[in-house]
Amino acid sequence: MAASEPRQRLLELASERGVSLAQLSSMIGRNPSYLQQFVRKGSPRKLEENDRAMLARFFAVAEAELGGAEEKSSESDWIDVPRLPLGASAGPGAAMESERPIGVLRFARSWLRRQGLEPQRLSAITVEGDSMEPVLRDGDEILVDVTPRALRDGIHVVRVDGMLLVKRLETGRPGLVVLRSANPAYDPIELAARELAVVGRVVWKGGRL
Repeated sequence: MAASEPRQRLLELASERGVSLAQLSSMIGRNPSYLQQFVRKGSPRKLEENDRAMLARFFAVAEAELGGAEEKSSESDWIDVPRLPLGASAGPGAAMESERPIGVLRFARSWLRRQGLEPQRLSAITVEGDSMEPVLRDGDEILVDVTPRALRDGIHVVRVDGMLLVKRLETGRPGLVVLRSANPAYDPIELAARELAVVGRVVWKGGRL
C-alpha cells in the first residue's frame, strides 16, 4: 500500500464519521495536531501500531486501510462504537456539547450484522431525565443508528432548537410530528416536521438494574 493511501483513507473515514483530525488525535492520546501533521506533512511516516489499532477499531475497518499489514485472519469479532459526551434529554432538553469521543462500547460484529446495523453509522450516548421512564431511565446508555432514513414512528434522538431529545415519534399526520414521552407526567409535543432534525433511531439500551 502506497504511503499516501492511508492518509487519504483517514481523511475519508473522518469525513464520513463527522469528526476532525484534532478530535481523533485527542482520542488516541496525542496532541491535537498529531494526525494533521501525519496527513499534511507526512510526519510521522506511518502511524504507530497502537494508534493505528485504536483508529481502526473506532472506524470499524481493517488496520491495512490505515497502513498496517494485510490481516491473514478474518475480520475482528468485535466492534468498538464511540461514546459521545452528549446527553439526549428525556426531560426538558439538553444543550449540545462537544462531540469528541470519550470512550467506546464494544459489540459483537455478528450481533450488529444480525440487527442490520452498519458499525460506522453507530454512536452511543447517555439518556438524561425521566420523561421516557420506564422504557429509558436516567443514565441509560443508548445505541443510536444515524443512517439517513425517511421519517417514521419509533424512539429517536432528535434535535429541536439546538437541543437533543429522546422521544417516541408519531408521524401519522402529514407535515406534523408528535414527540411522546413514556412517562405520563409529560405532555406530548407537536411540531411541524421542518422544526426538528432526526439525529438517529435508538436501536439498543443498556443500564443499571
